[in-house]
Order: sequence, then C-alpha cells, then structure tokens
Amino acid sequence: MTYDVQAVRAEFPILSRQVNGKPLVYLDNGASAQKPRAVIDAVTQAYAMEYANVHRGLHYLSNLATEKYEAVRGIVGRFLNADPEEIVFNSGTTEGINLVSYAWAAPRLQAGDEIVLSIMEHHANIVPWHFLRERQGVVLKWVECDAKGDLDPQAVIDAIGPRTKLVAVTHMSNVLGTVVDVAAICRAAREKGVPVLVDGSQAAVHMPVDVRAIGCDFYAITGHKLYGPSGSGAIFIRRERMEEMRPFLGGGDMIREVSRDAVTYNDPPMKFEAGTPSIVAQIGLGVALEFMMGLGMENIAAHERSLRDYAHARLAGINWLNVQGNSDTKGAIFSFTMAGAAHAHDISTILDKRGVAVRAGTHCAMPLMDHMGVGATCRASFGLYNTVEEVDALVSALELANELFNG
Repeated sequence: MTYDVQAVRAEFPILSRQVNGKPLVYLDNGASAQKPRAVIDAVTQAYAMEYANVHRGLHYLSNLATEKYEAVRGIVGRFLNADPEEIVFNSGTTEGINLVSYAWAAPRLQAGDEIVLSIMEHHANIVPWHFLRERQGVVLKWVECDAKGDLDPQAVIDAIGPRTKLVAVTHMSNVLGTVVDVAAICRAAREKGVPVLVDGSQAAVHMPVDVRAIGCDFYAITGHKLYGPSGSGAIFIRRERMEEMRPFLGGGDMIREVSRDAVTYNDPPMKFEAGTPSIVAQIGLGVALEFMMGLGMENIAAHERSLRDYAHARLAGINWLNVQGNSDTKGAIFSFTMAGAAHAHDISTILDKRGVAVRAGTHCAMPLMDHMGVGATCRASFGLYNTVEEVDALVSALELANELFNG
C-alpha cells in the first residue's frame, strides 16, 4: 500500500490554516496531535444528535450512546491486541498510572519495597510513585540511559532485586525518541515474579503495539496523542492484576449495590470506572484508532521512519545545533539546544513566527534533563501527516533563529 501523505493531510482541517502569515507546520505532536475530520464529525454527531448518559438507561438515546461507548472497548482491544474486558477507560495515561499506583501498588507495597524506573520517564510515570515514597517509604531505583540515549534492558533487569515489587518503564521516550525493548524487560521480570507497567503514550502513536507479545501487566495510552479528543484514554490491565486491585474512585457504575452498612463492587473493568465518563471523548477515541488502523500502523511507522531519517540527516549537518539522543531505535522525535545563549523558549518563539510549532521546556521529564545536563530543550515531534517539506521549513526557521541569536 502506498502511503499518500497529502491525502492524509487533507483529512485534518487545521493543517490548511496559516499562523503568523505562514503555513502551519505542526511539529508538537509529542504534546498533543491534531484531529482528523472523522473524529471531529463523530464528536459533533454525538453531541448534536446522539447524546445521553450511558449504562442503565432504557430509552433509545441512552442505549445508542451506551452501544457506541462500549464498542470503543473492543476497538482499543484490537489496537493493543487485548481482550475488551482488560481495557479500563480513563482520561489518559496520567490517570491510568495513578489508578495502578493507588489501586494495585499502595495496598501491596511496604516501606523498603522497591519500584524500578528509568531516568527517561515522563512525570506521569514518576510522580505517582513518589506519592508511595512519601507516604509509605517505598524506594525508587533509577536506571540511567547511555550517552546515545539507549536504555539497556539488561540494566533494568539487573536492577530488579528481592524487594522489587514493580517495574515502571516507558516504551518510547517523549524527549529522546528512544524505543525501549520492553518485551525483554517483561520476560525477565515475569521470571522473577515482578509485574511491569509500560507507559505507551508515545509508542502507541508511532508503531504497532501488541501487549500479548510484550508480556506486560499494565499498558497505558492517551487519546489526545492518538489523534483523538482530550480527556480520552485507556489502560490495559492483565486479568490477574485486576483481581488484585481495590477500587480507585467511588460512585456510579463501579458498584452493584449500596446500603447503609455495605457496598458491593462491580466486576472489572467497570469496578475502576466511577461516575459519568467522558462519553463523547471516548467515542471520538474509537474513531481515531480506527482511522489509524485504517491507514495501517506499519505504514504509519514506515512513513515516520522516512521522516526521521531525513530530519536526522538535515539536523546532523548543523554544527551549531545539539540534538539530544541518537539511539538506533530513535523515533521521529528531536530534542535540541542551540549554541550560544539562546534559550529554548526564545528559539521556539522565533520558529513560531515562521509558523513552525514546536515544544520548549523540560517536557515533563526533569530527571532526564538533569541527567543530560540541560535546563530545557526545543522538541520537534513528527506525526503521520508531516512531510519532508516541513522538515525543510523547520531547518530554515532554525537558521533564522541562529542568525538572530548568534549572528
């Protein structure tokens, strides 16, 4: 199948607009991706003509909304190669990891027990474990990446000791673009009886994901990065782990019966989905995932590899630009600093004048920034609709920034 990037771009209305009188070059996909027309139309239709609360309603609109909402569980299951009953809906990876921290880890871990993390983790996969460190005396064990930005799976495996109760690791770094061999980590951890949580926020956007092949216990994804609505997301939880988890939030849908003296809980995954959910956002997520699967995840990955290679060649030839991380597994994510005194925020502002949208700051990865010895970087992150011409536009805007800041 030929990947027609111009046809793909035509599905995203926002890509036809201008910013500061220049064509929009959107390279902030690592933070949040734009939405295709199919998602926008599905959200509009759901609110305009099909909206009602889900579950327990007996009228037509409630049944229709419930049917569409619950169908997404199956779509996410196909996307991750998981059973629908192993998919818990939430607002995104942050809530998913907090669910695991509160509902699975907190009741099981004691002072001195360990959680193994990589230095590349997003704050969403750090702060929930710090809660356990502060409140219960849990020890966080950090595994560092090397100078290229690679994370050696064996280093993670070697960090697992007799007090290790969980490994929490990213599948793809949101700063370096490094893809981690999480399957190797999961195999070894399972032999040691240690569950593994994988942060799939970035990886699931850029490559096929098979949680069965990976062998993880938890795999979290975020809808707004997957070309879906904000406030949508899900986490895969292996059945055995679900049975070990207490409820996270209390309220409607997660209960069977409530009396003055007792409460009985619903079966998973409903046990972990209290209250009225983000119904329309989840419906939009299902449409977004079907859009991606329709293009073909392998086709998306191949297109982005070609962008990565072209961008790498162009950026590597700039001697005043320092790209962080050069792993052989690197995806189409480039974080960089510029020679001289130019701050990442200043560089980003100049690029914006040319219509080029990038992210500037710590990218919710402060431990990694400390490890790299930088205060902040600019990040250009590519998606399924980006083009080589947009790489050229990025380079041209960077040359302008260097001229302004460094003469």
